[in-house]
Amino acid sequence: MHLNLKGYFREVFWYLETVQMKIKNLFSILFCMVLIIACNDDDDPGDVDFVERDRGEQQIVDNDSLLEYLNTHYYNSDFLASEPNLGTNDIVITQAELDGNGNPIVPEGHTLLIESEDLETIVDPNLFEDTEYTYYILNLNQGGGEPQPSFTDEVRIVYEGFEQDGEVFDFVITPEDLPMVTAGGGGVIEGWRRVIPRFRPAQNFVGNGDGTTSYNNYGFGVMFLPSGLCYYSRQQGAIAPYSNLIFKFELYQANTIDHDNDLIESDREDLDNNLSVFDDDTDEDGLPNYIDVDDDGDGVLTRNEDIDGDGDPTNDIGVNGIPKYLDPEETESNEDNE
Repeated sequence: MHLNLKGYFREVFWYLETVQMKIKNLFSILFCMVLIIACNDDDDPGDVDFVERDRGEQQIVDNDSLLEYLNTHYYNSDFLASEPNLGTNDIVITQAELDGNGNPIVPEGHTLLIESEDLETIVDPNLFEDTEYTYYILNLNQGGGEPQPSFTDEVRIVYEGFEQDGEVFDFVITPEDLPMVTAGGGGVIEGWRRVIPRFRPAQNFVGNGDGTTSYNNYGFGVMFLPSGLCYYSRQQGAIAPYSNLIFKFELYQANTIDHDNDLIESDREDLDNNLSVFDDDTDEDGLPNYIDVDDDGDGVLTRNEDIDGDGDPTNDIGVNGIPKYLDPEETESNEDNE
């Protein structure tokens, strides 16, 4: 009898590989079962319907909490007023001890936040999520540069974020370029879009020859934000839902952004002037105007509806009294006139 050893060993190897694969699959199944069991917390109360708090009611709670913070914390006001071009690390906010009558004890050279001449109380008329918000800004330096950023621009900034208990959750010590709004619908938290445009960037800057840059007369301050202008009901890392947040910041530069390159800066595509570009969609195609290259959906690019060629399609008005780039009945383009 002729024995085909080559074929025999091939079948043996195939059998061993099959067994090995089955063992791997078995281990995979067992591993998944362990994960499922581990994730099934015996203390889990089961499916609990999450009820988000009313924004108006939460704003009242948040504002009371912020006011309590401002009434019980002081900062090193004299030092900050004595030196130009200071940084976030130079701002020292301290919880005050109380005297026998329950009044805060403020050391010489320091000022209770609520009593500071630099503290601004902002009752913002621009609603967010149908809610009027109050927030506070310690304006330590307005800044002297141009352009003053809008809520859709990119800013070069240094900052430190912390909660009311002093716990720092984020910081940037090397200037970082941050988009206030992104093409994907994100960006910074709403509070930043309200506060940062109230300041100006550095008046001037100079390179130090070692890769670093020195800035002069830049926007510098602290913002005290209610949860509704931060992450509100969302858990964000270690930040619990409904947390008020505080940010120290240094605003160095601002860069005007036209997200869709249609010759209209993104902040000017906020047609209803509610400080949001996410809800302005003229042709209702699902793309907000600030990222839509054809805002009215007439087949003519918005940038080509700059009929007079001055680089601004918003001043080219049609027979309907509407800018051509927002009127699908007006399809004339500057290319037709060339």
